[in-house]
Amino acid sequence: MTSALPYQRPLFASFRDPAGRLVTYKNQIFRTLDGSAIADLKSFLASSTAKKFLDGGQLVSTRFLSDPEPEDLFGSDWQQSLSSENPNISNINVVEHERIPFQSFPYEWPPEMLHRAGVLTIELAESLLSEGFGLKDGTPYNVLFKGSSPVFIDLLSFERRDAGDPTWLPLAQFERTFILPLLVNKYFGLSLDSIFISNRDGLEPEAVYRLCGPLRRLRSPFLSLVSIPKWLSPKANAGKQNDDGQIYKKKLMSNRDQAQFILRGVLKRLRRHLASVAPESGRASTWSDYMSPNSHFTQRYFATKNDFVKNTLDEYRPKRVLDVGCNNGHFSMLSAKAGASVVSIDYDPVVVGDLWRRANADALNILPLAVNLTRPTPSTGWLNQECPSFLDRAHGSFDCVLMLAVIHHMLVTERVPLPEIIDLAAELTTDLLVIEFVPTDDPLFLCLTRGREELHKGLTEEVFKNSASRRFEIVRSEQLIDSGRSIYLMRKKG
Repeated sequence: MTSALPYQRPLFASFRDPAGRLVTYKNQIFRTLDGSAIADLKSFLASSTAKKFLDGGQLVSTRFLSDPEPEDLFGSDWQQSLSSENPNISNINVVEHERIPFQSFPYEWPPEMLHRAGVLTIELAESLLSEGFGLKDGTPYNVLFKGSSPVFIDLLSFERRDAGDPTWLPLAQFERTFILPLLVNKYFGLSLDSIFISNRDGLEPEAVYRLCGPLRRLRSPFLSLVSIPKWLSPKANAGKQNDDGQIYKKKLMSNRDQAQFILRGVLKRLRRHLASVAPESGRASTWSDYMSPNSHFTQRYFATKNDFVKNTLDEYRPKRVLDVGCNNGHFSMLSAKAGASVVSIDYDPVVVGDLWRRANADALNILPLAVNLTRPTPSTGWLNQECPSFLDRAHGSFDCVLMLAVIHHMLVTERVPLPEIIDLAAELTTDLLVIEFVPTDDPLFLCLTRGREELHKGLTEEVFKNSASRRFEIVRSEQLIDSGRSIYLMRKKG
């Protein structure tokens, strides 16, 4: 499993395609390709579809390394070392891909982002038809988000297609990983993390069918998306037909125009199905109006906090910001407008989805993710290393972390000790921390404790400052008007 190469071992996600794999080196992303893949990739990158999606920033930019670049980068024995690790690769070529600033996965996305990734996948498939190419995969794991914009990253998914073939091979995969997860999220409220973490490859119609009552199974869109596929599935008809493998053989047509017409119809139908399960805007949740001025938060309180954060952004100009407990994303947008690349996290996918809609509409460099920092996304996949945990990806990735009106939730709801919250903040930021202290007599603190105030009676602002001072230097602080709260700017020690 180890490599003799003087760079990091290949990314675990890449072993699933025998035609090539990804390697990381000095924070750069390279892909090794065997001879069978290189011709298709070059032809695809020369196509008008590739140029259109590259120009629109929806396809990962790529360049071929020419001699002697690979040897200069990796050493004289790089071909032999990589071939010994993956004997399926011969006649190795190397390309460099644009590195997406922060990697994310479908189980961290709000449904709005999964839907948008599905739209991009269908747009690519439709545009490729007239150029003789097809997609051999239809999975959201082929898409990353650069800020709020989706980028298709798996260039080995593009292949030459037989013009007489009217089928789209990834059809069932697309339905399992895009349409059915969005369907159960929309109608049953199942979160995407509960779907994808336990079911990496999505949902089968049979699983969704079991969630439905008799009447729902006959109603749109369940009838066409779930019930009919379930009734017609080979499993449902086991023993009723003699399957000699014909279902897996290509059924080519002599009329190529007719084959393409049928395939376009398949993709058009998928577009309609995807539209039918799109998340609705304006959804409400427990936290969707949390930031609105009310009996707890006044306009003057917000103005004081806003000015403090804005002054910090203007003075220090951080390039990479993590907004923890972002809620409606007010401070994420403030950071993005100040020039930062922002990752915004909140455990409520409704507010995260609303933030994505606004960031995408305004082309703001914000990546909103449905992540609970007290229960962060785990590592998943083969050896738990295909998809790194959120903390692995976030460690040292930000020069500014915002923790505004959030630590009392971590202290009370999750019972995380204050020193550990401070230590985590120090692991996430390389420089700045903007953090809000909420006293124990704050109305919302009392609402969370629900009569268990004794558990936190020792939490004073002096205790907070002493704990923070272990890892941070306090630069300045300010009392927030119309509240007992204070906001602090700190810089990481060492």
